[in-house]
Amino acid sequence: MKFLVLNGVNLGRTGMREKGVYGTDTLESINRGLAEFVKAHGHEADFFQSDIEGELCTKIGQAEGVYDGIVLNAGAFTHYSYALRDAIAGVKVPVVEVHMSNVHAREEFRHKSVLTEVCKGEILGFGKNSYYLALESFWL
Repeated sequence: MKFLVLNGVNLGRTGMREKGVYGTDTLESINRGLAEFVKAHGHEADFFQSDIEGELCTKIGQAEGVYDGIVLNAGAFTHYSYALRDAIAGVKVPVVEVHMSNVHAREEFRHKSVLTEVCKGEILGFGKNSYYLALESFWL
């Protein structure tokens, strides 16, 4: 199987910002670990991060026929991006929504996701392990 791991706005600064929320691992080190994890299970993954909503939508739209699943941490786009929601709804590739923090234990505006209802599932609150759980969900 082949997966696309997408990270949205501000996640490129993981390991440098709000370490108490997101940890000290950089996105690059998280991605390296994920690449090793999927390879050890006989799969492969590509990684992409952008602070630009349209670039994420484009990647999702290009995923059909290329990827067996998408792991998406949209960051703050989660709470208001109907463009990302429509991109997810417009492809047959299953998407698992991921958050490193427990968004329900944070500010109220983070409690609502406009993406969840068009995703296969949602995993949150387990730090970088949320990504591992999301990937594993595709082959369990």
